[in-house]
Amino acid sequence: MLDLKNLTIEKAHQSFLNGEFTCQKLAGEYLRVIKEKNKELNVYLEVFKDVMEQAKKADKRFADGSAVLMTGIPVAIKDNILFKGHKVSAGSKILENYTATYDSTVVKQLKEAGAVIIGRTNMDEFAMGVSTENSAYGVTKNPHDPKRVSGGSSGGSTACVAMNGALVALGSDTGGSCRQPASFCGVVGLKPTYGSVSRNGLIAMGSSLDVIGAIGKNISDVEVIFNLIKGRDEMDSTSVNLREGQSFVKNEGQSFTAPIIGVPRHLIGEGMDHEALLNFEETVEKFKSIGYAILNIELPYVKYSVPSYYVITPAEISANLARFDGIRYGIHKDGENLEDDYLRTKGYGFGPEVKRRILLGTYVLSHGYYDAYYSKATMVRELIVNDYKKAFSKVHLVLTPTTTGPAFKIGEKINDPVKAYLEDIFTGPANMAGLPAISIPSGFVQREGEKLPLGIQLIAPHQREDLLFEVGKEFEKIREK
Repeated sequence: MLDLKNLTIEKAHQSFLNGEFTCQKLAGEYLRVIKEKNKELNVYLEVFKDVMEQAKKADKRFADGSAVLMTGIPVAIKDNILFKGHKVSAGSKILENYTATYDSTVVKQLKEAGAVIIGRTNMDEFAMGVSTENSAYGVTKNPHDPKRVSGGSSGGSTACVAMNGALVALGSDTGGSCRQPASFCGVVGLKPTYGSVSRNGLIAMGSSLDVIGAIGKNISDVEVIFNLIKGRDEMDSTSVNLREGQSFVKNEGQSFTAPIIGVPRHLIGEGMDHEALLNFEETVEKFKSIGYAILNIELPYVKYSVPSYYVITPAEISANLARFDGIRYGIHKDGENLEDDYLRTKGYGFGPEVKRRILLGTYVLSHGYYDAYYSKATMVRELIVNDYKKAFSKVHLVLTPTTTGPAFKIGEKINDPVKAYLEDIFTGPANMAGLPAISIPSGFVQREGEKLPLGIQLIAPHQREDLLFEVGKEFEKIREK
């Protein structure tokens, strides 16, 4: 039996090269864990039938010398990322039996590298949620305590890595969907710079905020995945080539060279779990102990990120989800006429949260309300962008908790949308500003006899994922001290 808990991409690659085990052997080990744990936790919606066939091809690449670092590495993908010839439902009944007709760009990149794509993971329907309770296919439970949520919307991908159901996973992040569940499940979740990873073949939620992110047990694995999938793609006009960064290079407008971390203390405290707040303060002290300067900073408009996010995002949702009409793809329900077809199809196919956001988005875009809500929200977004620009003229990185506390219980917030939306309070601002951010495990709290993970979040200037990785690795070294 292989030690999956302590396995990394680099260790697995060296083991393949040294002949310690094969790609097929490793894939088989993950399939064994999935068979043992998935029924209880509901992490995978589907394990692909061609897993061992993919692993066999990977073994051939090691035999002929064409293998690269990601060859044979088992990867899970969120159920909104297209993999040609395989089902993809975005966690919704409306796409229940839809089969992808082409590969997303990130899947192409995984296939070219010879990675083994194990299956599609559960998610909140169309990525709308913070707990995976909005999935049409049941909630994904937290591997640390099955009575609690795994987070969302990429709850399946993070729980998958946490339970050792894949070495790494892909998720998507619109308001915190890789970072918040990563914090709840005790893994690393990266939200890259907007546009740094192609969205071609990602089922859209909010097109000006969506980005595909990476999830792993450590910073190094997440860095490997990001370096594989990043870059300009002609199929996505919003994608960009990242400029190469250097360790603590001066950002535009900076006049210092020493590593400085900014902490917006005015945003931290109210509504925080007491032990989570203590954990955050301990994290700040740990950074100080290895030579980082800590500077208190002000981000005056960031406090408006949640209300403005929940105007802009539903507006984009209402436009993006109009295509799901039961005519071109997905389920179809016959009505008495075309309008009735639409009503029956969408009424059956969309869940309550999706309907709520479509209605809200349509309202804020309607005549007479566009200027009152949508235009003001986009203005606030610009103010949030400017907040971070000013902050990054003084600091290299911004540090906050990832969440206000550990994972909450299943059912605790499902009937209170405002409580659920406030889960984005620390993660949403990075999406509004298009900035890269990462959640790193920072410790645990005890709840009802269970050890529940906590996470801290680092936010960097645009295209400075290198800083997140460098500082994140340093924190991993001192975390347990």
